[in-house]
Amino acid sequence: MDPVTCHLVGAPVDSGKRRAGCLMGPDAMRTAGLEATLLELGHRVIDHGNLAITSPRPEPAPQGATFGLQQTIEWTATIARTARQTIASGIPIFLGGDHALSLGSLSGVAAHAAEQGRAQFVLWLDAHTDFHTPGTTTSGNLHGTPLAYATGQPGFDGFPPIDAPVIQENVCILGLRSVDRAERIALENSAISYHDMRAIDEGGIVRPVRKFLERVASKGGALHVSFDVDFLDPTVAPAVGTTVPGGATLREAHLVMEMLHDSGLMTSLDLVELNPFLDERGRTAKVLVDLAASALGRRVFDRPTRSFD
Repeated sequence: MDPVTCHLVGAPVDSGKRRAGCLMGPDAMRTAGLEATLLELGHRVIDHGNLAITSPRPEPAPQGATFGLQQTIEWTATIARTARQTIASGIPIFLGGDHALSLGSLSGVAAHAAEQGRAQFVLWLDAHTDFHTPGTTTSGNLHGTPLAYATGQPGFDGFPPIDAPVIQENVCILGLRSVDRAERIALENSAISYHDMRAIDEGGIVRPVRKFLERVASKGGALHVSFDVDFLDPTVAPAVGTTVPGGATLREAHLVMEMLHDSGLMTSLDLVELNPFLDERGRTAKVLVDLAASALGRRVFDRPTRSFD
């Protein structure tokens, strides 16, 4: 990959779920050396700092009631505007923040792709589908809704209108292992491709990633990658409030990111659900920095020895 401009966009969204702490994620990744790592790889880096909104922090809500709705709507509009601005001159890297930030990042980059006459593709690395709507979620947590929103599903009253819905056939979810009944039914009735951890255990991770990337390349598409910490096994990355055992290994995750770099197709990246309050001396933040480096050109034999003690 030739040097690119990496736009670091802090999105300290903490309204998508009830467990607080993800608002500290962007600064934890900065402290773990993200900017210096990207500079060492030869890229230009512009750090836009942390975005902010004016809505007050969400108040506690009964289980099942939609949590943090107004704040999440404002975050969506703010992040989408920034996504459209930054992707015009480089690769925006959205530093989360919970996965509700992708309501804005994905809808924003998809709008830009439509303006350029390109198809928007999405690689969703996650233990969950995030294909709920505000009307189907039983938890009321909006971090479980961004794929439904970005693909134009109904039920998002009050949210910014979707200018360019992502075509479902252009979405690939990898790493599933926690899907409730409503999500399973919705997913099975969709055109989204998905691969759970059993499929990865049986057939490996290379085949579905390679097949998807070949399709992106054949269509000349833009590729948004959304990386949720819980894609990884919690023994590798403990700093997430939605831990699900049996996730991807560190080597599997690096392989996916290395394949993304080799393809040259990634146009934007989310790093989400890092909750430093749950971390072990910055361990998970360092893992995310290393994975971002793999997606942007660090080869396996370039990786430094690093202590996580």
